[in-house]
Amino acid sequence: MAKSFDDQLPPEAISRISRLEIQARQVVEGFLSGQHRSPYFGQSIEFVQHREYVAGDDIRRVDWKVWSKTDKYYIKQYEEETNLRTSILVDASESMQFGSGDSTKFDYASTVAAALTYLLLRQQDAVSLSIFDEEIRTRTPSRSQQTHLGAILSVLAVQNPSQKTDMSQILRAVADEKSQRGMVVAISDLFVPPDDLFKGLRMLRKRGHDVLLFHILDDQELDFDFSGTTRFEGLEESGSLTCDPKSLREGYQNALQEFLEELRTRCARNVIDYQTIRTSEPIDAVLRHYMNHRVGLRGSLRQ
Repeated sequence: MAKSFDDQLPPEAISRISRLEIQARQVVEGFLSGQHRSPYFGQSIEFVQHREYVAGDDIRRVDWKVWSKTDKYYIKQYEEETNLRTSILVDASESMQFGSGDSTKFDYASTVAAALTYLLLRQQDAVSLSIFDEEIRTRTPSRSQQTHLGAILSVLAVQNPSQKTDMSQILRAVADEKSQRGMVVAISDLFVPPDDLFKGLRMLRKRGHDVLLFHILDDQELDFDFSGTTRFEGLEESGSLTCDPKSLREGYQNALQEFLEELRTRCARNVIDYQTIRTSEPIDAVLRHYMNHRVGLRGSLRQ
């Protein structure tokens, strides 16, 4: 008897898939339960059925052809058709191993990717996943079936961050492969030269893709709240340093803020949606940002 895909995974990977699925479901369903409108934010609308007119309904939605045949007023009801194609790119380079708490940046990025996938498939959108470092390690095809969630979770579960990052090459490859316009969501700590990063991002924009950049950083990377003599081990072949972190804190934070501001400015200039995200931040805040962007995108497409 042939083995199933799950049979080929180690037990710890299967356990991680289960945790990711539970987390994704809890995050998305908790998020959607707080929304006051339909979670289906599509690009176009599709007729579903009629219902009888009641006082207060918009008369512009009355189906006059039906009225002419039945002498009764009926309202056209629509559901929003969600046919967006989204490509999720997750950074699995060595720097994503860092985490000052119970989880790493890659753990957080994986949960974000899982929650976005769960939400997209719930909306009947097509979604694909690519895991990258210097090159694209592995990818899933673009699918809209609910069963596709398992394939994406399985890919996320077996990753071990390593190697350097070459986002410019990755983004160019994605731009060359994606002939149909869609949305590209990149999840990374963005430890890359900005000029190289934006070469790839601009190519995606020139090809007509809508781009969201989720910049994942650990709290300690943002706050630099270390004390006492500390040895910092560089990731991605960046060496090591032993020092008193208090003497570096002001200069580090100034340099970091300059870097973040450069990213924000250049993203705005290129019409790229950018968000800095702490690993301590609830993931439903990430979803809220995504959905707000999605609603804005839908409005711009319908104008």
